[in-house]
Amino acid sequence: MTALPAQGSTGRPQRNLNVPGLVEALQNILKPDQVSTNAGIRDRHGHDESYHESHAPDVVVFPETTEEVSAIAKVAAQFGSPIIPFGVGTSLEGHVAALDGGISIDMGRMNKVLEVNADDLDVKVEAGVTRKALNAYIRDQGLFFPIDPGADATIGGMTATRASGTNAVRYGTMRENVLGLTVVLADGRIIKTGGRSRKSAAGYDLTRLFVGSEGTLGIITEIRLRLYGVPEAMAAAVANFPDIGSAVNTVIRTIQAGVPVARIELLDEVQIDAINKYSKLDFAVRPTLFFEFHGTETGVAEQSALVGEIGAEFGMSDFSWTAKPEDRTKMWQARHDAFYAGLALRPGAKGWPTDVCVPISKLADCILETKADVAASGLLTPLVGHVGDGNFHLCIILNPDDAEEAARAQALTDRLAHRAIAMGGTCTGEHGIGFGKIGFLEAEHGSAVAVMRQLKATLDPDNRMNPGKIFRA
Repeated sequence: MTALPAQGSTGRPQRNLNVPGLVEALQNILKPDQVSTNAGIRDRHGHDESYHESHAPDVVVFPETTEEVSAIAKVAAQFGSPIIPFGVGTSLEGHVAALDGGISIDMGRMNKVLEVNADDLDVKVEAGVTRKALNAYIRDQGLFFPIDPGADATIGGMTATRASGTNAVRYGTMRENVLGLTVVLADGRIIKTGGRSRKSAAGYDLTRLFVGSEGTLGIITEIRLRLYGVPEAMAAAVANFPDIGSAVNTVIRTIQAGVPVARIELLDEVQIDAINKYSKLDFAVRPTLFFEFHGTETGVAEQSALVGEIGAEFGMSDFSWTAKPEDRTKMWQARHDAFYAGLALRPGAKGWPTDVCVPISKLADCILETKADVAASGLLTPLVGHVGDGNFHLCIILNPDDAEEAARAQALTDRLAHRAIAMGGTCTGEHGIGFGKIGFLEAEHGSAVAVMRQLKATLDPDNRMNPGKIFRA
């Protein structure tokens, strides 16, 4: 299968790396099963869930402690080797591709929950803990961690990419929910940022610097997170609309009315058709909103009723809600499977996902213009979105061997990114830059990119931390 064209690269030749010497040095500090040069393992660590071309590392290591990560970083510095942190590979913009070879550091064995402080609603975990494992661990204490990007990603990966997801409209993103970090720098130094207090005026906010840094500034090994009490009641609702503009305007009015909805997800008619077929459901094939409400039983009922009234003004029909856990689970599982449902519409095809985020007042304009653009492109492109915070996604379903189709897809994603930026938004609400969206970063941030480069050069002067990501150093 021909790889689809990548939007970014390091722009320089491969480093002249002494791979045998590097591997031997790593074997001297780690156990035999912690170092692998197996071709299959290396290939698995050279790509994520996106369409981007795979770039395998020279060696994969599996540390079990922060101290081992530090030792690996010191060996990498000695040999001038790139370092690419790896969680479970669910990212979507080529974040884990080893563009210059080097060491992939798989954090999967660092998977312990280190400390739970139920009274203070915080927890400390190692980077390899997945979000589902964390929630299973704390469920019996009446607590949960709400950030839900869909995939069962690691907490370290979610922190590094500043993940969000379906609950962000109420609970925020990883940016708002990370209280502190342990990070290994390029030279092997171990630093700790933040703490357990809910606010601080002491020095630079280094925690926020590393949240969203995509592995380009350091290796996150431990994370302290904010937790929440499990709500007394939860209810989910589904409603469909005569057109996508009516659905989006219902969202805008709901947010502006201050309804404390936990989730609002938009699925266009193409995506609804896909999940009906894939998940064996029978939703009306029309633009649809999925809602979830959290609170007391009375509060949840009031929220549902208010949304029903708002939606009725915009032609909403088939509005139904349920508090049954099995019904909520079935609905949200279908939403999380949207990517695979889209792929199933065209067997043998590949998915080209992208996302943008705009101010809520611009959401209707951005989505309507994008839907018209999609229609003109002739591409099969389901649309979904965490529209409660202005974030939506396209997933272009295409033949990866058709260069002309790939060129149309590239042009469509380019126009979408620039449209969002022109509306005061961003080229990515949650996927990140990786190397797939490097071309849009300067359009969005202009001269601020030079400051980002200066920060990178200070913490990683040899450009070995995930080189070729976010920008070309």
